[in-house]
Amino acid sequence: MPTMKSAKKRLRQNIKRNSRNRAFKTSLRTQIKKFLGSVKEGNVRVAEKELQLTVQKLDKSATKGILHKNTASRRKSRLTKKLNQLKTTKQKG
Repeated sequence: MPTMKSAKKRLRQNIKRNSRNRAFKTSLRTQIKKFLGSVKEGNVRVAEKELQLTVQKLDKSATKGILHKNTASRRKSRLTKKLNQLKTTKQKG
């Protein structure tokens, strides 16, 4: 345990930030799973809406520093590719 006053405050801040970041990451993972579930079902309209919400959460996490901006961009790109693949398979079939 810290003994200095500033170290004690830093510990309190770290605990608060850690719990906030963990909650945000959990909600982000849940949103990604919702999107992937709609892609798996093959529902294009729902998947488009879910992708929009997922991209918003990814952008927000990048601006808050929860995720690195390149990590957020990479995930957005991969999720968009999945949606585009779904659209092309629906058009062919």
